[in-house]
Amino acid sequence: MSNRISSFSPLDVSSPTPFQPRTFDDPGKAVEALTELYERNTAFLIDNFTKLAQGAPIKARYRAFYPQVSIETTSFGHVDSRLSYGHVTAPGVYTTTITRPQLFKHYLKEQLALLMRSHKVPVVVSESNTPIPLHFAFGEGAHVEASATVFEDIPLRDLFDTPDLNTTDDEIANGEYIPPPGEPSPLAPFTAQRIDYSLARLVHYTATSASHFQNFVLFTNYQFYIDEFCKWARDLMASGGDGYTEFVEPGNIITKAGSSHPEGDVTAPRLPQMPAYHLKKKGHAGITMINIGVGPSNAKTITDHVAVLRPHAWLMLGHCAGLRNSQRLGDYVLAHAYMREDHVLDDDLPVWVPIPALAEVQVALEAAVAEITGYEGFELKRIMRTGTVGTIDNRNWELRDQAGPVKRLSQARAVALDMESATIAANGFRFRVPYGTLLCVSDKPLHGELKLPGMATAFYRTQVNQHLQIGIRAIQKLAAMPPEALHSRKLRSFFETAFQ
Repeated sequence: MSNRISSFSPLDVSSPTPFQPRTFDDPGKAVEALTELYERNTAFLIDNFTKLAQGAPIKARYRAFYPQVSIETTSFGHVDSRLSYGHVTAPGVYTTTITRPQLFKHYLKEQLALLMRSHKVPVVVSESNTPIPLHFAFGEGAHVEASATVFEDIPLRDLFDTPDLNTTDDEIANGEYIPPPGEPSPLAPFTAQRIDYSLARLVHYTATSASHFQNFVLFTNYQFYIDEFCKWARDLMASGGDGYTEFVEPGNIITKAGSSHPEGDVTAPRLPQMPAYHLKKKGHAGITMINIGVGPSNAKTITDHVAVLRPHAWLMLGHCAGLRNSQRLGDYVLAHAYMREDHVLDDDLPVWVPIPALAEVQVALEAAVAEITGYEGFELKRIMRTGTVGTIDNRNWELRDQAGPVKRLSQARAVALDMESATIAANGFRFRVPYGTLLCVSDKPLHGELKLPGMATAFYRTQVNQHLQIGIRAIQKLAAMPPEALHSRKLRSFFETAFQ
């Protein structure tokens, strides 16, 4: 270690050659420039870390910056107001930092094309002043080899930038960010470092690569649904795929269309906290299904991270407590309002903010129930209620004095209670991701109807598959809609970012 320098010695900053801003009228070429700049800058960090890890002398502090894309408009002129995104609301300079442009290639092309069309202006690709943390430069699947003694003399943070949680937040998405005087306004709801943070968390929680995630997401709180989804997806792959190209399981185990077995000699990993399964289609138009487990904390955690992928819709399929004596086990509940007693989003989205039902999603879910069950019109009321769903953070709420919760649920006209749905819907509202909820009544604690073991087995065997098929049918209906029709203006605030 004699060739190392003291941690108290001043270090000059070493960075790649400054990138000269470039102007583009073609969104595809702009994304190519963003990719080139990002790959150059992350390679700079990785190469220098590798050299130090192999014993090279420390000569500098190494820093490289995220790419950014910007536009400037000088007009208050109205654009096509039917769209909920793809335009800015006032003259000014707008910018956002960019990460993983290859992963977001289709999304970036679409967003930039809409901006160019809406405002008749080019976009500028340049380097931002936000450093890329070394941890995020490595990306997914990196295995870093370094001796434990390599960085004994000087902390890693003295040599490379590390994630800065002071600036990795949801101020933009929450509508709380105010640009300092003279600074550009945000062009996208998430910054590059916020996205990188969530991409790393997604891999950790789901054991699948972010590249496999699809634009339509099903969340569930029971492994039974995942088992049925896997069985259906594997059968679909074996029979040719019917438009789906691959089925991906935790550990990135891939079964291709036309095959009944995964590729290669694979060993399924230990399941992560919230395993994800992806039935892929070209253009990310397939279905991702995630078992989020039980509770609003899990529901918030996973939707916080899935949101950075900018999906077109997410739906909750799960079990609930039926609150009305007229309900039967196995009946469906289509949420049209949410009573939020989950508390995990109180600091980000106050409880006085209403969470509206989205017509496009409601229609798709109701139509899917009718098609799968065979009930139509007035007859559909035999098995489905539309109403308020309450979400609570105490699984054993029945053990408390029931006067309080029961009174509130009655006043709210609630028909069902669970621990995830309102959280998922509220985060969909917060992050501008279309959302919906279809639950299945699995018990009626207020009326003494609890499942006995034999009853539970029969219930799950007969009901879960039908419920899952309803969710899949609803997703397919939403996927058939143009994105501009699905992304409702109801989810947009007074001053919105231009990116979806």
